[in-house]
Amino acid sequence: MTLVGATESTSLDDLSRALADLIHVGSPAISRLAKWVLDHPHEMAFNSVRVLAEKANANANTVFRLSVALGFSGFEPCREAFQAALRKEDSIYGSRAAKLRSTEVDGLTEKIRDSAQENLAELLTAQCHERIVKAVEVMLGARRIYCVGVRSCFSLAHYFSYSGHMAFDNFAPPLAEPGAIADAVTGCSPDDVVIPITVSRYSIEVIRAYETAMARGAHVIAISDSYAAPIAHNAEIVFRLPMNGPHMLPSHGAAFALVDAIVGEMILRDGRAAARIEDYERRLTDYGVYS
Repeated sequence: MTLVGATESTSLDDLSRALADLIHVGSPAISRLAKWVLDHPHEMAFNSVRVLAEKANANANTVFRLSVALGFSGFEPCREAFQAALRKEDSIYGSRAAKLRSTEVDGLTEKIRDSAQENLAELLTAQCHERIVKAVEVMLGARRIYCVGVRSCFSLAHYFSYSGHMAFDNFAPPLAEPGAIADAVTGCSPDDVVIPITVSRYSIEVIRAYETAMARGAHVIAISDSYAAPIAHNAEIVFRLPMNGPHMLPSHGAAFALVDAIVGEMILRDGRAAARIEDYERRLTDYGVYS
């Protein structure tokens, strides 16, 4: 995908998608540079051709050719587009909040309902089900499953770990603190599954966990809002979350439905899962956890 007719209004996600495509279809030189720029968009935005080429260990001609391959007439309009995209990203939550303020009070609930339904319909397709089945097969055979998410994605990672652990012993406890994440993931192996969860703006802790899991040879199942997200590159399975909605934060409703679908499919395929859940509930009841 190249951004034919790309302008300064092009989003960072659009630019990232185009770069991700060029990694696979571009010439070797352009592919290498596209991969570097995907990881360093700020460098593309705020350096000259010469400085950028030096930092990326490329040549100036390749920088120009990459700009053209992205759909721009040359390097300068390409750089301006990256600058504009990064400025928009820097205020993503503030701009969403400002937009929320302009919403008619009586129509907000309906907009939330409609966007939630659209997100679910966009996510839970036949193709998504195929990926869920593939993920379930890998997870059922895993020695250990680590779900990693922080900040707004922590609740999703926690829910994934908690609901999964009710039926399966191979789910690790929720990971949150950077030290705990590093301690756990650095010990993973090719027999383990690491599920990094992060959306724009992408959390450094989760990206590091993804990089560690890849280096350790673990199975990586990425959950993010873009196929061009840092954790999606070379992941075994990628689930892209539609997160549209009028709220200040991108909607996580479809993401929780995805977790329900994955854990539910795991339970369907394991004849002992129901007994484990009953035992889990009985233990909590016996120790007076429920009133």
